[in-house]
Amino acid sequence: MVLSVLATMACLSVAAEKAAAATAAEIDAKADLALKQLYAEVPVAERLAEDAVGVLVFPSIIKGGLFVGGQYGEGVLLKKGTPAGYYNIASLSYGLQIGAQGFSQVLMFMTDAALGYLAESKGFEIGADATVALADKGVGGDLSTTTLQSPIVAFVFGQEGLMGGISIEGTKITEIDK
Repeated sequence: MVLSVLATMACLSVAAEKAAAATAAEIDAKADLALKQLYAEVPVAERLAEDAVGVLVFPSIIKGGLFVGGQYGEGVLLKKGTPAGYYNIASLSYGLQIGAQGFSQVLMFMTDAALGYLAESKGFEIGADATVALADKGVGGDLSTTTLQSPIVAFVFGQEGLMGGISIEGTKITEIDK
């Protein structure tokens, strides 16, 4: 068990180091590509983004674990399409889990209050500090009315790899300098 924890932590630290090496320009370019992919897969997301106060794009999040796991990624906050800050997303988890996965995540802040909390806090935890509705396409690609009324709407897409199991985790988002 101790060996699996050490191996997981070593892999995650290498992934985090690679992700942290990205410049603001690299994050911006990858975020643009991620948004294009999202809008192609879920056309309603583009209309929702136009109404959002801010859009936080994490173009590449790496997640992995063997009983103990974690995830890390860096992204950009866009206000009306213009970069307004850079953030990381990180979590540590434990439980019955195994595998590795990469994916993209976009958080759309639909209210000034939701975006204000992101700006004022020194990092918030999804689920504890912020209520987030995970967007799930229905028949015809539409989002539910409940999802559309949430102050923060999240999209997860572009999954690569395989991660299975049950875990207990809290994902924290924190502003970073770039």
